[in-house]
Amino acid sequence: MIAERKVVLFYPPYDGPALGPPLCLLSLASPLIQAGFSVTIIDAAIVPDWEERILREVKDALSLGISLLTGPMIRGAVRAARAVKAVQPELPIVFGGWHPTLLPDQTLRERDVDAVVRGQGEQTLLEIVTRISDGKSYSDVAGVSSKPNGLATHSPERRIALLDDLPTPAFELADFDAYERVSGVRKLPYASSVGCPYACNYCTDMVFYKRRFNALAPERVVAEVVDLVERYRIEEVAMLDSNLPVDWRRALTIARGFLQSAVRFRWTFQASTDFLCRMSDDDVRLLAESGVTHMGFGTESTSEDVLRLMNKRHQRVNEMYETARKAALGGIHVTFNLIFGYPGETETDRIETIRTMSDIAREFWNVSFSPNIFTPYPGIPIWPQLRELGLREPESLREWAELPLGRNILPWLQGEELQRLRRMLQFFLLNNQIRKATKDHARLRQALRKMLGAPLRWRIRANQYSFPWELWVAQKFERFATKRSLLTGQVLSTDTRKVC
Repeated sequence: MIAERKVVLFYPPYDGPALGPPLCLLSLASPLIQAGFSVTIIDAAIVPDWEERILREVKDALSLGISLLTGPMIRGAVRAARAVKAVQPELPIVFGGWHPTLLPDQTLRERDVDAVVRGQGEQTLLEIVTRISDGKSYSDVAGVSSKPNGLATHSPERRIALLDDLPTPAFELADFDAYERVSGVRKLPYASSVGCPYACNYCTDMVFYKRRFNALAPERVVAEVVDLVERYRIEEVAMLDSNLPVDWRRALTIARGFLQSAVRFRWTFQASTDFLCRMSDDDVRLLAESGVTHMGFGTESTSEDVLRLMNKRHQRVNEMYETARKAALGGIHVTFNLIFGYPGETETDRIETIRTMSDIAREFWNVSFSPNIFTPYPGIPIWPQLRELGLREPESLREWAELPLGRNILPWLQGEELQRLRRMLQFFLLNNQIRKATKDHARLRQALRKMLGAPLRWRIRANQYSFPWELWVAQKFERFATKRSLLTGQVLSTDTRKVC
């Protein structure tokens, strides 16, 4: 017997440090709470015994909702669903998030998944839970895929709601103290917009949001963020927007509002270089004064041929230089994301990218890099081409779970070519680390860095990477970043064995 109108929401374990409370679940919880349901959120990032906790909480619940992304999160989601169905086989289990939205049929083939919420989920999940509470079918709710008779059925798409028409996420459910204990910082994830107008061939964002930019009014952003920072003693706000300055005047209005509030905090965001370059030097200084400490950019390559293959015609190399220059004026750190192994890329393209990025890093102190091997996520536009090149698309949830960012499954990048790329990137990253030597390091390390600097620069110019004595020496003394968060610039990995 159900004791109350209760919903349990679960965020499975994921690779990397905790960014903060899962904004997706807080957003789903808010309409449910307004409608009189109680909501329990379980985040595996701060709940080590999450399976036991789920089993306790679902005993008097109407439903279990799980939000997940492609990759290792799938394993935790499937494990949770299986555990719950073993003891409560009649409890509806609903999957949502990017991966189930992009592959609803495949997701429903998982035995313990009853329904998939496709796309924007706040209103859809509320309607599902209301139907369950009333003892009615939810298979015809807009935006739902389900299997009422064992066969997958898909209701019509739900009309996208403007973000300003949705309630503020239920931040009151977040245990910021617990996140501070695991991460060392009181950080707030917040989204002022979703969507990006560009159609990059490798990106799931354009598939998920269909290139629509859906943004909160800047006045609401300022009011909500300032209130949350004060209420929860937040030190840093991570803006989860796909491309925050699509409307760059709106971005400046937000920054100006933060500055005028007199509430001080750091904030970070992602952008594309062309939008940032539309801002003046003074505009970027304003971002810095308002608290911006880091910006991430999906630059991906400096080869015009590769950028054309990626459908990134908006991306220009001169704007990468200009972005670094403008950010440096305000003391803002930037991370340039790089993608290697893209179909059609040649070694000449890789050499060009590494040399150009090394030149940018030499000229501007504030630049770091996060190189990644091309990862073929579900639904991206170039899957027909990838199949022709011999790449087998995963056929089940469990196979997609083995596809974390950076794992190489590309048939055209193997053997000696892959090893050479890894070696190139090790030298590239070490050179960038040496460039950032500061006076507060011990004299021995300063001398070591000075000794390595010239040969590293020569190798990159000459494209010579055999007999890597510099790497052998450096790895005894140095730990350099091989992966960084594009959102915050935080170091995610220092394992040189796993470059690409």
